[in-house]
Amino acid sequence: MIKKPIRKEVRARKHLRVRKKIFGTPERPRLSVYRSLRHIYAQIIDDVAGHTLVAASTLDPALKGLPSTSNKEAARKVGELLAKKALERGIKKVVFDRGGNKYHGRIAALAEGARAGGLEF
Repeated sequence: MIKKPIRKEVRARKHLRVRKKIFGTPERPRLSVYRSLRHIYAQIIDDVAGHTLVAASTLDPALKGLPSTSNKEAARKVGELLAKKALERGIKKVVFDRGGNKYHGRIAALAEGARAGGLEF
């Protein structure tokens, strides 16, 4: 009998594979993205100190009036909000960590929003 792999485990393995290569420093922190069915979360992390520097998600009070939190438009707004918060903290360059997901759809929309907001990666 063929055993079908569990999607969550496959994504976790891909994320570990990506994380072997990507590391956030104080000069160039890591922009980590997590996508659930209803929301999208993004944070900028300094892996040396082990601290989250900036975070944004569709649950953020600044994005309260969105018609839907699980579409590309909402993801783009989260990216723009994250970039705005990062620039206020003096962060311009980041390393993108897609979290084991394909660079497609909501993940790509968040990245485009962050680039439009002024982040470089």
